[in-house]
Order: sequence, then C-alpha cells, then structure tokens
Amino acid sequence: MKRDPKITFHGAAGTVTGSCFLLETGESRVLLDCGMFQGSKTEKELNYRPFPFSPASLDAVILTHAHIDHSGLLPKLVKDGFTGPIYCTPATLDLCAVMLPDSAHIQEMEVEQLNRRNERRGRKPVDPIYNAADAAVALVQMRPHPFERWEELSPAIRFRFWNAGHLLGSASVEVEIVTGSERRRLLFSGDIGPHHKLLQFDPDAPAGWDYVICESTYGDVDRHDPSDEERRKMLQEEVKLAARHSDGALLIPSFAVERTQELLADLVDLMDKSEIARCPIVIDSPLALRATEVFRKHSRELEHGHLLLRALEARNVRFTQTAEQSKAIDNMRGFHIVIAASGMCEAGRIRHRLKNWLWREEGTVLLVGYQATGTLGRFLEDGASTVRIQGDDIAVRANIRRLDVYSGHADGPELAEWIAARLPVRKAVFLVHGELPAIAGMRERISLLQPELTVVAPSLDATYDLTSKGAVNVSDVEAPPRLGALQVGRKDWHNDFQSLVLDLQERLDEAADEKARGIILRKVRRALDATDQ
Repeated sequence: MKRDPKITFHGAAGTVTGSCFLLETGESRVLLDCGMFQGSKTEKELNYRPFPFSPASLDAVILTHAHIDHSGLLPKLVKDGFTGPIYCTPATLDLCAVMLPDSAHIQEMEVEQLNRRNERRGRKPVDPIYNAADAAVALVQMRPHPFERWEELSPAIRFRFWNAGHLLGSASVEVEIVTGSERRRLLFSGDIGPHHKLLQFDPDAPAGWDYVICESTYGDVDRHDPSDEERRKMLQEEVKLAARHSDGALLIPSFAVERTQELLADLVDLMDKSEIARCPIVIDSPLALRATEVFRKHSRELEHGHLLLRALEARNVRFTQTAEQSKAIDNMRGFHIVIAASGMCEAGRIRHRLKNWLWREEGTVLLVGYQATGTLGRFLEDGASTVRIQGDDIAVRANIRRLDVYSGHADGPELAEWIAARLPVRKAVFLVHGELPAIAGMRERISLLQPELTVVAPSLDATYDLTSKGAVNVSDVEAPPRLGALQVGRKDWHNDFQSLVLDLQERLDEAADEKARGIILRKVRRALDATDQ
C-alpha cells in the first residue's frame, strides 16, 4: 500500500534556532539537522527535555551545516540511542570536530557553576545536556559526503548536497522519495548565504520541486548588501568612530566560525591599505582559533581565501587560548579591537569583556549579526540602559553600534531571488527558521513570484502529509506541541522578570530618600499580596 511521506517540524518553526525536521517514508525515518535551541530560557529548556521522537528509530541524519543551532543536539541524539550515520559535507565534519566538543565543554563548565549556586540555594543539581564523550561518539558516526553526488539511503529515498553559500561546507539538501509509481522532490534550503559574502560562493540548486522547505530569517528585511569595497568602508567608519577614545576598546561579539574570519580579513586589509590605524586585534576565543585552522585547511575552497591567509600572518593579530590570556585583555592599554564569541552575547568570553566595558563611555560594542529575541545581544540592540550579566547589574554607557553587513543569511530580496531560481514549486513552500514578522514578509514576496503557490508556516511539532495534491496537516491533537505558538520566538517570563528587577532597582536608586524607597517597596508588596487573594 502506498503511503505519502510526512514531515514533522521539531525545531526552527516560528523561531530561528533548533533546526530539526523529521522526514518519514513508508520504510525510512530520516532527520534533517538536530540543532540546539537558543534565545529565551523557555526555548533553551527544550534542549534538556527528551526528544519528541525515538532516536533509536532513526535510520540516518542529514546535516546541512555545522552551526550549533543546526548540529548542537547531535551528541544528545547519540547519547539517547541513535546509532546510524550522520551525513554532512567534509568541511562540515571538520568544523563539527571543533564545535561539538566546544559545545560540550561550555555545557559542562556552565552546569558546574550552576550546581555550585544551586547547592548554596538548596536546589537539586542538574546534568549537562551531554558531555565531551558524547560529542566524540557523535563525530565517529559522521560520514563526509561531497556536493552534487547522490547517496541512496534506501530503495525509496536518496539525497544530494548543493552549495548554500552560508558557511564553509554549508549545504542545501535535495531529497527524492519514491512513493509507488510517483517521485516526490523536496529541497531543504538550510541557511542561505547573501550576495557579496567574502568567503563563500553564491548558493546553487536545481529548479522544479514538489516541496521546498525554506529559511526565512530575514524575510521581512531589505538589507541591500553592499559590495566588498562598500562593506569595508562601513567597517572603516565604525573603527574610526570607536578609536576616537585613545584608551578605549572596540568589542565585536561574533560567531567564532566564519564571521570572525571574515571580520579579521577585512580589518587587516583596511590596515594594510592604511585606511584605519594599525592596532592590536585580539581573537578571544579558543574555538575561533581551532575553527580558523579548519578554514586554513579548506582555503582553496573559499572565495578570497588568500585574504584570510594574509590576515593570519599579520603581526598585530593574536589569539587567546587560556583563561589567563583572556583575563589579561582587561589590562590592555591603548585602543584595541577584541572579537569574541558568542555572537548573541549569550555565553563565552564576550560576556566577561562586556562586564569590563559596558559601563565605560570609552567602550564601543559593535553588533554584526542577528540577535534573537530574549538574548543579551537583543537587549543591547534594543537600547537597554542596564543589563544583568552573571548575576551582576551593569549600566550600559558604552556606545552600542550595529553593522548588519556580515550576516551569514540572505535578506528578503535575496531569499526571494533564491526561490525564484528554484521555481516552479508544484505543491507548497514551508517557511522555517524565522520569527513571525520575517515569515509574514517572506510570504508576501513568494505570492508575487508564484501567486497560486501554497505557503505554509508550520508551528513547533506540527506534522504534514506530503501528498500528490498538497500538504495536509495531520498533527496529533492528543500530543500537543512542547511549546505553544505564543511561547516560541518571543521574550518569556524570565526576560520579563529580569527587566522588572532592573526597573525596580533603577526606581529605588532614583528615589529621593528612604521614605520614597519605602513607598515603592510597599506598593510592590501590595501587588504581590493581591495575587494571593
């Protein structure tokens, strides 16, 4: 009996993280990506929950690229019983070999710190999502597979990779499924890179599909990406603005993989051409150091790879490895540039640098990538006057700047152009990896390209039959999604609580005297007591 394939969206549905799509045919269960949720605590808590499917029942995993929001839960998947192959491009495997152990190390370190706090508070200890041993096992199960060559997973399903232009090794995935006498052609975009990306060639894939699953991160944004020369000119202006403080620092929160390498190549190029003054550039990230060696290994596959190689030889560039080397940055004198992970300021060494500089007017923070709702980077971008970092309230006096020309994602017009080159799409486009405004913007763009085309914005854990006539929602009403639509891609109560604490502290600080502060606290107490009635 012929069975229609089905797809379930276990991540990146109404949000930009946690990419995870389960594709089921009559005889195969294949997972596309297995990413970690980032953003609000409510979403991040999903990383600790059991998978909404049985990992042991999967036949294979196909990984689009190495970013943690696409690969970060692979060690947990293996830990929970998955024993099959994980297919990815060779460069993706090399990057995962540094990124997944780093992710495990961060989790182990942060959980250790959390458990010390929990012990003092009388709370139960927690375990990390996975550890370094789990990451090592996941890497053993990874299988490198080249671009544009078919791999048969079963007699009824095969796939091949196409360049996505987003990251070293990043891929769109073409899937062909045989159902009786019919063939269904599916294309998973992965993350699509923009034009004028320094180190990546433009994305590519064939045309003519039954279903396309397309990212929509910047679906509502017309960014008008500049040329290489224009981009460097904009970076030059930001560096000169920050360097007006001769004893200041320019902090750039950046993803350790690719964006750091792009920034470094552009900064050194500007210095070599005397368009900005030469100054120390510190890459404060052990992961970035290891990732850079992967980029060096694959430099011949990169567009403008020679610029990166030249930057790595510059005498004013240094990488930190140890914690002591990182701490020593805070003692530097004279203007300097620090690039540190993470790009959304949610973890890593950038938080230590921010604690040292946010409260100082001579500091500058340059945000160069997407800041998801609920992240520290998003609060800074939105103009927060005070933020909380590692339990401390920090006044924001530094200059917060934004330069959105290093994004790894195509903007709305570029995504529309990518979809236009894939037409016709006979059944439906699913819009994923985007927050609600971005999805709405992308839906409008697609309606102009192929007006009669069905566009679906799936919710978390929703399931669709991919029939010969179109997509049919067959979600199990008795198994509700792990999070409701209003909880995904939004600020949560944790964010509201931190905001309330900061606002209360600010009101107390501004109060004229003890009596005024007492009035404020009594009002808060009455409001709390009212909730008990």
